[in-house]
Amino acid sequence: MTAGRSCRRLEPRHYGTTIAAAEEAVMGLYGERVLPRIINAACGMKTAEPLRRRVCEGLAGDVVEIGFGSGLNIPFYPAAVTQVAAVDPAEVGWKLADKRLRATTVPVQWSGLDGQSLPFADDSFDAALSTWTLCTIPDPDAALRELRRVLKPGGTLHFIEHGLAPDEGVRRWQRRIEPVNKRVFGGCHLTRPVVDLLTTAGFTITELDVFYEKGAPKFAGADSLGVALSP
Repeated sequence: MTAGRSCRRLEPRHYGTTIAAAEEAVMGLYGERVLPRIINAACGMKTAEPLRRRVCEGLAGDVVEIGFGSGLNIPFYPAAVTQVAAVDPAEVGWKLADKRLRATTVPVQWSGLDGQSLPFADDSFDAALSTWTLCTIPDPDAALRELRRVLKPGGTLHFIEHGLAPDEGVRRWQRRIEPVNKRVFGGCHLTRPVVDLLTTAGFTITELDVFYEKGAPKFAGADSLGVALSP
């Protein structure tokens, strides 16, 4: 031991706390800085473009988009959209959207961080958009209640979400893989029942297509695409 210095070994409980704090810091940095770039690359593949075009069809007026990410839906906003309020917690995603934002004629404003607590008055929007978003929101029920609150009566939610597969064999794999998937992909759940979540929140589904996404593993590509009406 060096003269004038003392060496104190951490008690097991302190050691565990230190490790947990370090892991939390690393995961926080990963979620804020790294994961948005991974999602931008993975969700920006050409194969997803036809699905983005489909889900954006019919959007009009003032639109709120939760899970805006890096703005991958921007090229598919119809001309009838007057403006978009973008909601997403990741500042890096907004920066990655810069090129798309500069290329569009639709005004887009980063307007909120949390889809579970939207900073808008009741009955503010004509339509809402959610693409592969409900899987990662900690409380999807709260997010859907908020969308209903800020949508005008008769407003529509356009959605494409992956979730619980229609086949039990795939569901078994989803349950096995989900814990690791949540850890690696920022809390992304594989087994959320998309249709049940929407109807429980009070939406009426007027259009629905359930399918396995081409080119994706079935456990991660069980998609529900459609339109839901807010009463």
